[in-house]
Formats: sequence, C-alpha cells, structure tokens
Amino acid sequence: ADIDETPDPKLSAEENVARLSRRKAEAIPRQPEDIVIAADTIVVLDGQILGKPRDEADALRMLTALQGRHHTVCTGVTVRRGTQIITEAETTRVYFRSATEHELRAYIRGGEPLDKAGSYGIQGGAALFCEKMNGDYYNVVGLPVCRLGEILGQIAPQWMGETE
Repeated sequence: ADIDETPDPKLSAEENVARLSRRKAEAIPRQPEDIVIAADTIVVLDGQILGKPRDEADALRMLTALQGRHHTVCTGVTVRRGTQIITEAETTRVYFRSATEHELRAYIRGGEPLDKAGSYGIQGGAALFCEKMNGDYYNVVGLPVCRLGEILGQIAPQWMGETE
C-alpha cells in the first residue's frame, strides 16, 4: 500500500504501528471475502523511533547507537476481511552486543540495513549482533506470526480449521 508512513509524535510506538498497519490494510482494494494482511514495524531506542536510514552514514549512526544496549521493536498487524478489521501490536525487547565500527561498516556495505527500520534485519547479518531478545523473534523480522494466527482465527475461523 502506498501510504504516508510518517509516525505521529503524539502517539506511542504501539499506537503508531497499529495506525499505519490499519491504514495500509484499508488502502488495498479487495473483494468482500478477500483477506488482507498488513504490517508495519518500527525500532524504538530511548523513546525515539528509528526509521529506515537515509544513507550509509545514517545507518552507521543508528547501529552505533544500538550497540551494547537494548531497544524495542514494535509491529502493528492488521487483518481485514469484508467489513471486519482487527488491528493489534506486538512488542519485543532486543539486546545487541557491542560491535566494532569495522563490523558495523562491513554489515552496512552489504546493503541490508538500507531499507530496514533501525538499519538492521535480524534474519540476516544483524543476527551476529543480537545477544538475546524477550518476545517474538518473528516480530523483529517484521511479522508476528503467532499474533497473526490468533487474529486470523478470529476473523476467518475456517483458516484455523474451525467452521464459521
């Protein structure tokens, strides 16, 4: 969906991702029985949203800030079917080890951080920086699969093997 993804500074991280995922789902044309799934993910450090980096220097700035600390990843997920729409948010706390500037620059040179919130993809090279996390790994990837399954079970029970 082609929407403005600018966060609203008056909203919390969870409210922002929920709002954006809902706007994405509402922007997709569909037939009445189609199921539309939309998501939006942000990285939050010290109350500041780290979006996608503008360039390699911005990616280095963000990744340097994340080193040796914890941050939060929030994903809003929306499922829409006909007039039904359910939106929820998932939060995971991620702990990065301290990395050298050389390691960060090597990761950035690969290009992976340039289209990712917070300048990293946990499913790729940034896995080397992650010491631990509290919460859903798939949320950090960008789609909280367990939460999505729960929502699908509510909006389309047959998807979970139940009859409507």
